Amino acid sequence: MYVTITSTAESATDLGYLLHKHPDRAQQFTVSTGVVHVFYPEATPERCTVALVLEVDPIGLVRGRRHGGDAFALSQYVNDRPYAASSMLAVALGKVFRTAMAGKCAARPDLVDLPLPLEIHVPALPSVGGAAMVADLFEPLGWSVEASPIPLDETMPAWGDSRYLDLRLRGTVVLAQALSHLYVLLPVLDDAKHYWVSSDEVDKLIRSGSGWLAGHPRRELITRRFLVNQRELVSAAVARLAEADDLPPEALDNAVDGDSRTDDTVPLVVLRRQAVLEALHTVGAARVVDLGCGEGALLRDLIEDARFSEILGVDVSPRALQVAERRLNLDRMPDSQRARLRLLQSSLTYRDQRLAGYDAIVLMEVIEHLDPARLPALEKTVFTHARPGTVVVTTPNAEHNVRYEGLRAGTMRHRDHRFEWTRAEFAGWAEGVCASSGYHVRFVPIGDDDPEVGPPTQMAVFSRNDETERQAS
Repeated sequence: MYVTITSTAESATDLGYLLHKHPDRAQQFTVSTGVVHVFYPEATPERCTVALVLEVDPIGLVRGRRHGGDAFALSQYVNDRPYAASSMLAVALGKVFRTAMAGKCAARPDLVDLPLPLEIHVPALPSVGGAAMVADLFEPLGWSVEASPIPLDETMPAWGDSRYLDLRLRGTVVLAQALSHLYVLLPVLDDAKHYWVSSDEVDKLIRSGSGWLAGHPRRELITRRFLVNQRELVSAAVARLAEADDLPPEALDNAVDGDSRTDDTVPLVVLRRQAVLEALHTVGAARVVDLGCGEGALLRDLIEDARFSEILGVDVSPRALQVAERRLNLDRMPDSQRARLRLLQSSLTYRDQRLAGYDAIVLMEVIEHLDPARLPALEKTVFTHARPGTVVVTTPNAEHNVRYEGLRAGTMRHRDHRFEWTRAEFAGWAEGVCASSGYHVRFVPIGDDDPEVGPPTQMAVFSRNDETERQAS
């Protein structure tokens, strides 16, 4: 089985930098299902094609009991595994192009987020749902789809078509996103996986679907098939997708793209992290606390930015910190990065001396999860005892909820929210904090700033008065 990816961008051979595979070399990699070969059939400044060929060992799969089933059954030896693009090919893509899929390229970082004119060819693609299903899955992601059915036997046209398609995708897409589309959707189309699916698959789905899955019109089908219809895993994935885009799971099924994404398709969850990072950069913060860090969404961005020399992730939930540790791959993180990050279990509403002395504290989508009666305790913890130079707070704007078609009137965006404030209510709380703690505040809209109801997320950046005076001098 194989797949080719072709770039027709100016200086097309830059594809080699992004994939971390040199066009002049043929390379070989061992995976659990066989051997992967990577080479470039063509590499010119005008057109560059990389081919990934997975040479499956079907006998070894059975003898190694990796695929399960009856080792004496004929179907274990006579099947389409060596030829059809399935989850085996997706796993091979994920392993061989792992760094590219993560959007990392130290040699040419300017290329990472650059949309490229790409052509993808998968000559033997099994599709439960046929060509229509392929179009339903890839076209919303910006691909032009050409899916040609492959006849069962070209010499016997009366037999009709097989379930396999010759797929060609064309589009201008960021390479990391293109790889993630293939990684998720190949096994979805086959509606099967060759390995045991555990809770780790939820992490893989959320990570690989970042930036596109939450707003996909066939999100439910993708999630269900990727997790092989395991109800508990599907429920966990739906809840996490809902939380990522500020919608309850029941609303997410009915939301339109504009609800959770901006006009240029950047998800709100990404815009929020970008706004927080920009606020920290503006004040020159180097030592940062992510208070209420949860499962580490912001921590990943902080640790990948060398301007942050010391990062403390704090959460009251030991389980959340365990998940964050796993998602951040702390055990495989380079020592230089690992030394900058520390995870700490602590309450948001009790004084903790370990939070003092930092340049900035971030509370990203945290305060709305507290009972209002607990907010004064949080204020003392952050603004009185820890007292950093800068505090960044983001929270939903309740006025914007009317723009979510799937959100019932009077319903908050997440089942765990204790309140959601209007812009006036948020400003009133922030100004009260400033009056009692010696800070001043500015407000920043995040997402589409609707002229009637404001942005979906509102951010307050608090600056300690004496810190502002010190920086000015």
